[in-house]
Amino acid sequence: MLKYLETHFHPLESIETGTKVGIGVATGADDVFLTTDSNLVESSRLLPLAMAYDIKHGQLCWSGHYLVNPWGPEGPVDLAYFPRLRAYFACPESQLRGRHVGRRSGDRWYRTIDRVNHGLTAEPKLYVPDIKGRIEPVFDRRQTYPHHNLYVVQSAVWDHEVLGGLLLSAIGQFFVECYGVRMRGGYLRFQAQYLRRIRVPRPEAIDAVQARDLRDAFRRRDRRQATDVALRLYGLTELPLEEAVRT
Repeated sequence: MLKYLETHFHPLESIETGTKVGIGVATGADDVFLTTDSNLVESSRLLPLAMAYDIKHGQLCWSGHYLVNPWGPEGPVDLAYFPRLRAYFACPESQLRGRHVGRRSGDRWYRTIDRVNHGLTAEPKLYVPDIKGRIEPVFDRRQTYPHHNLYVVQSAVWDHEVLGGLLLSAIGQFFVECYGVRMRGGYLRFQAQYLRRIRVPRPEAIDAVQARDLRDAFRRRDRRQATDVALRLYGLTELPLEEAVRT
């Protein structure tokens, strides 16, 4: 069944599907760069940050965390223009300089490991937590930026809730079961290299009724309904493996 799907459908991350898979920001010092204090530094230096536990119930419920953001559009900001940010970084300066990224960044020692993509916050996207027993895509409606334990699925072509319904289905789970690593306790790693290899139909191959049903299943977290639609889209309704996929 895996070979059939790989042959007849496109990878999730591909030109054909108009989709990219990425990961949230790693800081190298979360105790410095993460805060819930909205008055800590200049408001322009605070970026609403989604954490893994913000989506544990299948919907994004922002916990009020911010990234203390040292990045501007062209690179790390000049601290001279942000006196409150400069004062804040002064106390943990030795800690930030001591990180590998701090040692190799010279006078930009206050940068995070990953660069911030400023356009991402304003884009619709799906979050997928790294470690779970089942795949759990959650929709972000242009609200937050992801922390590093969340993977991000963006598309210029898909309705994100329709795509979320496909990923929520047992077919989405099947791919990660085939490709991924199962950890102690039965949890799976939903890493980018596995998510990118999930095969999906072209968005235009999904008719209005199927799209409606996938969207509804995604919103209600109804895996069975999502799987029923997905099986038809993938041409698997007559396969003897159907019931195995359902479970």
